[in-house]
Amino acid sequence: GAARRGTPRGDASRDGVPHPDSAPSATPATGAGHLTLLLVENDPAGALSIPEMLDASGKPIRVRTARNLTEAARLLTDDVHCVLLDLNLPAADDDDPLAVLRRLLALAPHHAVLALTASEDVEGGTEAVRVGAQDFLVRDELDGRVLSRAVRYAVERKRADTAQRQLTEGRLRAQENARLERGLLPTPLLDGAPLRFAAHYRPGRSRALLGGDFYDTVRTPDGTVHAMIGDVSGHGPDEAALGVELRIAWRALTLAGLSGDRLLATLQEVLEHERENEEIFATLCTVDIAPDGRGAAMCLAGHPAPVVRRGGARAELLPQEPCG
Repeated sequence: GAARRGTPRGDASRDGVPHPDSAPSATPATGAGHLTLLLVENDPAGALSIPEMLDASGKPIRVRTARNLTEAARLLTDDVHCVLLDLNLPAADDDDPLAVLRRLLALAPHHAVLALTASEDVEGGTEAVRVGAQDFLVRDELDGRVLSRAVRYAVERKRADTAQRQLTEGRLRAQENARLERGLLPTPLLDGAPLRFAAHYRPGRSRALLGGDFYDTVRTPDGTVHAMIGDVSGHGPDEAALGVELRIAWRALTLAGLSGDRLLATLQEVLEHERENEEIFATLCTVDIAPDGRGAAMCLAGHPAPVVRRGGARAELLPQEPCG
């Protein structure tokens, strides 16, 4: 036959040594706990003083310090919410003034980032925001209130940006899946045939356009009308894509003159080459209606038999033999 059924979280200390069981998380923890700020700044003289900060509920914002990005990477655990990065850190790429920022953004794609600039480098701070930081602060203007507010706002902006990106990605995936699944709905090629074609498609899964089912019908130059309906096991875009491939292959092979066992055997080869694993299978039913409309040849490959209705009589299921 054309188808074959397959057999069937932790803390890190201020000195940068993480807890043995800790592991960075994809999304920093938020909620009722304290906010944590990671300061990445190489200041041997200790000239930079971080004032005491409070979050929106009046709780102190905890501060961790790292002298470089290597230390920062060890301290970027899931309870860090925001990173304050000194843009004057030494960088390997002297031609790119924001190389350190770009490296940090790659290390912490899910953390809010604040850029710390010198008072004469406001333009650099603006550029840092363009590259991906949530905001920038001027070193000489730091005080507890400004910094507290900046941290809270940066965390919320990052959260909003992440939610918006996920929403956009989800919408794009839905659009792609919709275009993919619509490929399962063919335009019948029945010019010259005294037959009318009608189809109704209702997916079994919620909020879906289609599933893994596919169908098609064409008329070949000799007047024979060929129709088929099939189903790929499983649900989702991968199954829909395989259904599209099988439908297009069936149409091409039929227009090239193949029918019956030769067509089914070739579709079996297409299925075996295109499926992701051997447990994925498809069922198929084909009907070839003679030009005079007085007879038809039917092939079943694991699919339910067609239902035929003659005039006003009750519809009946066509007889079928066990098939694979």
